[in-house]
Amino acid sequence: ALAALKEAEVSFWPYIRRHQEGDWGNVTREDAAENELSLREGFRLLSAYSLPDGCKIWIITEADRSATTILLPEEY
Repeated sequence: ALAALKEAEVSFWPYIRRHQEGDWGNVTREDAAENELSLREGFRLLSAYSLPDGCKIWIITEADRSATTILLPEEY
C-alpha cells in the first residue's frame, strides 16, 4: 500500500487522521455501523479510501488497538 501511496504522490497521514477521527471513507452503511459498534465494544475497525489515481486502500485497526495497518484490498 505504501508503494501505491507513493505512486499517487500522497501521504498516508491524512488517511490515518480520517480513520482516527471516525471518517470511515468508502465503506457500506453496514460497515460504518459495525465500526461505530466496534468503537464501543472494542472490535476491529476498517476504513476504505480511494487515492487520487483511483487506487483503493484499506486501513485496519486491530480489536485490541495494538496496531493499525494500511493495505491494499488484495493484500487482506
